[in-house]
Amino acid sequence: MPLPPGSLLELTPQGLYCPAAAAWIDPWRPVPRALITHAHADHARPGSGEYWAIGSSEGILRQRLGATIHLIPVDYGQPHRIGDARVSFHAAGHVLGSAQIRLEAGGESWLVSGDYKRCADPSCAPFEPVGADVFITEATFGLPIYRWQGGAAVAREILDWWQAAPEQPSVLFCYAFGKAQRVLAELAALGVGQAGRPGAEGDEILLHGAVQALMEPYREAGVALPPTRPVGELPRGESLAGRLVIAPPAAQRAPWMRRFKRPQTAFVSGWMAVRGARRRRGIERGFVLSDHADWPGLLQSVRQSGAGQVYVTHGNSDGLARYLREVEGICAEPLEGGFSAERGGEDPDGAEPATPAAETPAATPLA
Repeated sequence: MPLPPGSLLELTPQGLYCPAAAAWIDPWRPVPRALITHAHADHARPGSGEYWAIGSSEGILRQRLGATIHLIPVDYGQPHRIGDARVSFHAAGHVLGSAQIRLEAGGESWLVSGDYKRCADPSCAPFEPVGADVFITEATFGLPIYRWQGGAAVAREILDWWQAAPEQPSVLFCYAFGKAQRVLAELAALGVGQAGRPGAEGDEILLHGAVQALMEPYREAGVALPPTRPVGELPRGESLAGRLVIAPPAAQRAPWMRRFKRPQTAFVSGWMAVRGARRRRGIERGFVLSDHADWPGLLQSVRQSGAGQVYVTHGNSDGLARYLREVEGICAEPLEGGFSAERGGEDPDGAEPATPAAETPAATPLA
């Protein structure tokens, strides 16, 4: 459904617009003033007059949108008066610098989630529950089959997989911004790369150039990471047996892969929870790790918002909205507009763009 006329936010061809602040949230097209939830390309696009975003995302935003963008860095929880609206940014737990945006004017408050997750993640600030009258939430993984285990447990699986193949390169595919750095931070938390640890001298992790380009903002933010090195710095012909290599999904079928002799391959994504996703990607192993909220996390976030009205975007928006209405007793509707189309070709979780209809468990009760 569309947003009611006269609401604090309205849906325009450029995206969600707040007339009181004369600002758009994650606009789809260039606008005079953009409030950015995070630096993924489907949320931060070039060409706008000014960008408001969390300061720790500045390095990535300038790299992706241009070094000379007019960027206004803000801190989590700091209120700002923009036009006639009170605006604040709150941690979303999605990637470095990700935020929920709360807007208040005319006696009502709205919270726009952007992308978010509830699992602990050593690479970014944890999700902050925020209250509002109206909550706009994503539902990328809005089905009850999606229930994540902790990142530390998945990192242990990755470490065991890597170390079980000392005669082969281990190439791990995951999204270059956010997922790759989370995997590295989770491995560091297990002791990978720590001085004095047995085998630490072999813990240097090799990176595809697309991943390497986004590492510095994380290190500058103080995120603990293992030692890394671009694959391109290694001499041609050097043995890569026993090395862990992290690369984006696009590298899987690129000429870049030719330098690895008989590698074992794996994919890290929430979509690996779907039967057949690993087979379709043509990889040997799938690790289930997402930077989006799972089903319990979505429900928890809606409840904690205290919102009397919820709008749902992306993913299974119809199903989550129906569950919230029929089971939780919350007024909820899918939000019409170009949200799914405006993903901009960027994977929401580093693997599959959507759950194939043949494998969607439609008969699973929404509970």
